Amino acid sequence: MTRHHPTDLLLAVDHVQRDLATDAASPVARVLKEADLLELGALLDADALAQALDEALGGLSQFPWRPLTDTGDVWEQTPVGRVVLDDTRAGNTLRGLLLSWAMGNTVLVRTSRPALWRSVFEVLREPGFPLPAAEVAAPGTDAEGTVVTVPDLVVLSSDAVTPSDELYAGAVRPGVPSVRIRPTPGRPGPQAPVADLDCRSPWFRELFTSVYLAGTSLDAARRADPDRASRMDARLRYLVGMARRTAHYRDLPRVDGVADLARLPVLEKAVLEAESLPRGRAMSSGAVPSGEVLRSGASGGEPRYIVYARTDWENMVREAIPLLRALGVHNGDRVLNALVGGGLYGGLMTTASELSRMRVEAFSAGQQVTADLMLMLVRDFSVNVLLGQPAVVLPLLREARRRDPGLRLDKVVYGGTPMTESDKQWLRDELGTRSITSILAANDGAQIGYQCDRLGGTLHHVNDDYNLVEVVDEDGAPLPDGETGHLLITAMQKFEGPLIRYRIGDMGRVTERDCPCGVSGRVLEYLGRSDGQLKFKSMTVYYGEMLAALEEFRVSQLQAELSTREGTETLVLRTESREKLDPAVLHAALTEAFPALSGEHFYDDGLRLFELVVECHPEGALDRNPVSGKIRTVIDRRLD
Repeated sequence: MTRHHPTDLLLAVDHVQRDLATDAASPVARVLKEADLLELGALLDADALAQALDEALGGLSQFPWRPLTDTGDVWEQTPVGRVVLDDTRAGNTLRGLLLSWAMGNTVLVRTSRPALWRSVFEVLREPGFPLPAAEVAAPGTDAEGTVVTVPDLVVLSSDAVTPSDELYAGAVRPGVPSVRIRPTPGRPGPQAPVADLDCRSPWFRELFTSVYLAGTSLDAARRADPDRASRMDARLRYLVGMARRTAHYRDLPRVDGVADLARLPVLEKAVLEAESLPRGRAMSSGAVPSGEVLRSGASGGEPRYIVYARTDWENMVREAIPLLRALGVHNGDRVLNALVGGGLYGGLMTTASELSRMRVEAFSAGQQVTADLMLMLVRDFSVNVLLGQPAVVLPLLREARRRDPGLRLDKVVYGGTPMTESDKQWLRDELGTRSITSILAANDGAQIGYQCDRLGGTLHHVNDDYNLVEVVDEDGAPLPDGETGHLLITAMQKFEGPLIRYRIGDMGRVTERDCPCGVSGRVLEYLGRSDGQLKFKSMTVYYGEMLAALEEFRVSQLQAELSTREGTETLVLRTESREKLDPAVLHAALTEAFPALSGEHFYDDGLRLFELVVECHPEGALDRNPVSGKIRTVIDRRLD
């Protein structure tokens, strides 16, 4: 049976709702007016339906699964099949139809006014989104399916309605279930959030069945889903539909699914900055403000502000908790959260929100962490997990280890910058760390991928249900798997300030892989910033390749700065390492590995066109960004 998705029903209702609000002669207005049922237009509220379903189902973006925070298992929610509704009150019937279709059920309406309901079906189908089947039959007709009685909405102590009204009842009918509403005295109307009331009522639970999938994670359920393509198509249709509420995306073409993704324009960072708050409002939907606002680290210029509406934030947390479990954070762990925070920067804020919902004890120190604090928390609170950025925490860990040779740390989860293999080995050898994993994320769109403890280098599993990753060429054309290109993300669960085919400024390639951890599917090899290509003397050297070449010297951090002085291009490479290094030795190793770094050229020997300077610094000596805590890896002063 073809699976239907609640988001398609929401898109259909949104279309009809806008028609009803803007065109008195629209098909939906005509149908309701002819039946003297214009009051039912209040039920065609896509935002109210979305909010109610999101809460009731544990996340529309996670449907048909509901991940459980404490166990990592999921509930799977499936439609009952066919729902039979008796049309005793039009409002009840429409409420039943909308939620039955949202859950993917076909519907039979037993009614004495078949023309009305055929017209309603037609109006809801007119926008062209895939909806389940529906039909009508005479009252009392025998029918297979689940007979669902939608309760009356009974307004208590109000003169605004009478028992004959088709939306609200004025009195309780004996033998008929009801939802009772007591309006606020002195205020007009019942002020009832109908969709929310319905999704909290027992009758809604009759529209679907739930199966507990013990030992199955959200990621495992998704990867085993035979209907994955349909699910991803529905996700993208909904994202594009919601994005069209913004001025920037107003004219975006309708899409059927992921196959149409390349038809959509690439979003460049300069456009995002110009059209996002506070500089512009073209990326804003106009919805009632909610949620959190983050900012970028501003390592490359002015800070950028990123709006996460309340549902966007909830989606991020829902997706991050299973991810943290996959990274080795389990019930009962004590976590020192040393990610950088403050000034609206999201690293500490987002993870603190996520950890607060898990059965772990969190110590959110942020950039205020010190070696003394680390030692105290491990000694007195049995902290066994460290969450932080290598550039910040590695120097502190080595200082803490120097002070207490008995220091042990079971798990390290890192993000922000890559960690070298030699640093990972130091953690294993000196601190007994058995699990070292990483998160690949961006403030703009949160988590992009994760590295389990079985993947090496910069390989990361991707979660396309959250951020759909593409690899493209300079012009935005998709590249085949295995080819290196620019990374685009489409944030599938972020609807305020949407990101569709957003060029994040990084390079990488995607391959399919069966990982020893048990996860099979797309793996992203993260190759660093796209500005990590150092071009001089008509040649190119990659930052990541230079860092890899310095692995044998146990270099933890590398900064490259290019400048031009009196016609000479100068590349200054600054390293941090726990070892005392000789700049001359590193200089020789680099020029041997990369001939482009040597001073040789084909011109007059009197010309000095290029100079390589190597500086060796102890860990923690290079400047960190005060917001993100990162080291600026490539600085090109030639552009100043």
